[in-house]
Amino acid sequence: MKKEKILGTKRWLYWVSIGVVLIVIYKLLDNFSGIGNWMDNLFSVLAPFLEGILIAYILLMPCKKIENFLVKRKSKFLSKHARGISITFVYIIVLVLIALFMNVIIPTLVTSIKDLISNVQNYYNAVISDSPDLSITPFIQENILKPVVDWIQNVDFESMFTFEKIKEYLSSAMGFIKGIVNIFIAIICSVYILAQRTRIVRFLNRFAKAVLTQKGYERFNKYFASGNAIFFRYLSSQMLDGIVVAILTSIAMSILGVKYSVLLGTLIGISNLIPYFGAIFGVAIAIIITLLTGGWQQALIMGIVVIILQQIDANLINPRITSSSLKVSPLLIMFAVTVGGAYFGILGMFLAAPIFTLIKVIVDDFVNERNEIKEKKEIELQKEKI
Repeated sequence: MKKEKILGTKRWLYWVSIGVVLIVIYKLLDNFSGIGNWMDNLFSVLAPFLEGILIAYILLMPCKKIENFLVKRKSKFLSKHARGISITFVYIIVLVLIALFMNVIIPTLVTSIKDLISNVQNYYNAVISDSPDLSITPFIQENILKPVVDWIQNVDFESMFTFEKIKEYLSSAMGFIKGIVNIFIAIICSVYILAQRTRIVRFLNRFAKAVLTQKGYERFNKYFASGNAIFFRYLSSQMLDGIVVAILTSIAMSILGVKYSVLLGTLIGISNLIPYFGAIFGVAIAIIITLLTGGWQQALIMGIVVIILQQIDANLINPRITSSSLKVSPLLIMFAVTVGGAYFGILGMFLAAPIFTLIKVIVDDFVNERNEIKEKKEIELQKEKI
């Protein structure tokens, strides 16, 4: 029987892919700057569509939950229009949450930041003069507190967030008008993707079946399902866990009388989205600010309480939210976060864990398959010798 597959693809597709890769490599070497500009322009054009896919991906689960609930109702109207109603309802909820966040949370955070920046020198002087224990430790003053105070004082918050500056940032990135249009296109795309997701998945399935061999098609289905489960579980659980941590720490700090409790709780919740390093960074910044605003005793108590809350979250809350954690060693996660942050910044640190988890699944399958083939060959050789 003639072999028809190479690496799980049909022979013609394999050689076409090789040709395309060789052409791309040649063009990269021949005109690197031109290709770089072309890629930048391509991503700029595709940005709203990619953003639409991301929005649809995030909102998929609540849409499915509401749609399934409506389908189970005895009303024919609800069953017939379940998908449209679910999408409309979810977007209304999202708009309400955004409006609530912009009108309640944002003003509180902005006021806290302004107050902190304007009074940071006074807080620093109070800590130094009122804390005899700190006065005999110049290392803490010179290497921890003073650099933080100097950095905060040098931040011109008012000039950074004026309307003119915000407009300038948007204009330099993609243009203010273009940004609004892209957001509108992304939302429309996300609505269409959610509404026609069954057709899209069916087309991808048929396309993969057409160009891949049976084994390659089975692998595609397996890794597509695994990747979807890994990314959705990780993104949804991390975002929900970050919100829970922000609320709990804000409440705990408010009870302790910590100044800027909402700001610090939000900081810890956001930093908690990044595995391992994020929580350490967020708690450290919160302790330093509390040290400046409330003294070393309040900072110590706050640090202990927040660390206890972090442990409760890590051992009780997060596993229940996630339902099944990513089965990857902490060492690999730390390596993934470091590499992702080095090359792709904050977004790379956030997405590194699920990406490396999926890569680990693929590598494990490859290693297991190769070992099974070798073991079978060894058994056959031993049988021949006998």
